[in-house]
Amino acid sequence: MHFDEILCVIGGFGKFQKLLYVWICAPQIFLAFHMFVSIFTGAVPPHLCRPTWSSADAPSSSNYNLSLLSFSDGWTQLSCSTFLNHSSLGDGLSAGSCQGGWEYSQETFQNTIVTEWDLVCDNAKLNNMGSSIYMSGLLVGAVLYGHLADKYGRRIIILVNLAIQAVFGVGAAFAPNFYVYTALRFVLGTSISGVIMNAFVLGTEWTGPKQRMLAGIITDYAFGCGYILLAGMAYLIRDWRKLQLAISAPGFLFIFYVWVLPKSARWLMASDRKEEAWELIQRAAQMNGNPLSKDLEMQQVYKVEEKTEVKKKHSFIDLVRTPKMRRHSLIVFYLWFANVLVYYGLSLNISDFEMNIYLTQLIFGLVEMPARTITLFTLNRSRKISQLAFLAVGGTACLLTVFIPNELSVIKTGLAMVGKFGITASLSIIYVYSAEVFPTVIRQNGIGIGSMCARTGGVLAPMLYLLKGISPRAPMLLCGLCPLLGSVLTLLLPETANTPLPDTIEDVEGPNLSEEDGGVNPVVDSQTSLKKMESCSIQADR
Repeated sequence: MHFDEILCVIGGFGKFQKLLYVWICAPQIFLAFHMFVSIFTGAVPPHLCRPTWSSADAPSSSNYNLSLLSFSDGWTQLSCSTFLNHSSLGDGLSAGSCQGGWEYSQETFQNTIVTEWDLVCDNAKLNNMGSSIYMSGLLVGAVLYGHLADKYGRRIIILVNLAIQAVFGVGAAFAPNFYVYTALRFVLGTSISGVIMNAFVLGTEWTGPKQRMLAGIITDYAFGCGYILLAGMAYLIRDWRKLQLAISAPGFLFIFYVWVLPKSARWLMASDRKEEAWELIQRAAQMNGNPLSKDLEMQQVYKVEEKTEVKKKHSFIDLVRTPKMRRHSLIVFYLWFANVLVYYGLSLNISDFEMNIYLTQLIFGLVEMPARTITLFTLNRSRKISQLAFLAVGGTACLLTVFIPNELSVIKTGLAMVGKFGITASLSIIYVYSAEVFPTVIRQNGIGIGSMCARTGGVLAPMLYLLKGISPRAPMLLCGLCPLLGSVLTLLLPETANTPLPDTIEDVEGPNLSEEDGGVNPVVDSQTSLKKMESCSIQADR
């Protein structure tokens, strides 16, 4: 509460915070590049098995067309099989494995990791596994750098991860084989997670309560801009190594962040480094045009509260110890998982919609802008209904694509866009909603485990399309059913819009909760906290 009161005096979103968000948003563009570049670097162009016949058996035309699977002289070629002569086999057509390698169409892509390392047919699963390993890096990074940021601070972790991102991103452009490339991308994934998570936290910790939702959406817009720009870059750069280098090398320019990126004063105060925190607060106040007196330092920063109660220590076990808390936690964890699974399931497999891949990527990126904007108008009315409605829209649209024939690719892609719209909006909401569902004493644990569930969904997303071996409709069927289930489960969550945040587990469970079940004496007066926040808002308006 003390730091929020200070922010109200110095300005919750003044010039200092606006400049901070410039520094935070700039890397978000490059994070989007790295997140979705595999759509193009790992694309599978049309390919056919290279012929290995002798000169006597060769077909009359050696200049065959990759778009054709048959020739007028009776020869047939399959993408994973060698040439076979119909006349010698009669009706009993059989195919041998491809021994001579593959010929790839260069109509759309000059070169991809698939064409360079032949990740097709028997090796096709390696491509999907590579994407999943990259997503595993995001999971490891969320766990590792979340802990390190709490220990060493947000700023240093952001700087370290920006450096890792540049070095390993450029290194991936020169990878000698698929396995080295995948290992480099894994480390790159850990750094992406470290930057995304800690940049968001750094911005939030410097922003006043009234502006936090808007500030969080600003970073989403920057990520969306990167999503859109990637389509243009990939269209102009058709070689995967050059494209990987183009999105990675500019990362070295972020070296100047060493001098301009501020630390988190809130974290410094929590770490008992109050003098350093006060210097930052004074600098922010000066930049915002609200210089502070020394009295505020003595009254707010160095103030020592007398505490008569003994605080109960909490752990992640408290998320599932009591009935309501268990129900809320499990539902929120599932919503994180389902949102990210479907978001990346749609985003990373746009080639499945059989339209121009660059145009589809551009439209998918453009869809993100209105999807994130609309949440600004719906969230303050109702978190619960907003979450429920957008999950229902996204799930229903994805489910309808199952019933659209492949010939109607425009309609199928249009429905996928609507699905992407709903899921993107839902994903923006879950950040805010989950932070308000968990009480203060276990909020960080709840958000941390929710993030792990989200990354698990990200790991599984590239593997969704391996389900095509079971049924061509299976991936989109799953993308439809998972959000619809989440929409139904959202009905069991509380409404948190325009209500005070719960501080203790007892605030969630009610007054009948015993101390043995995780209840504590209500030493924190929620009404007093609410009045302080209202006072803060009044000061900010003035």
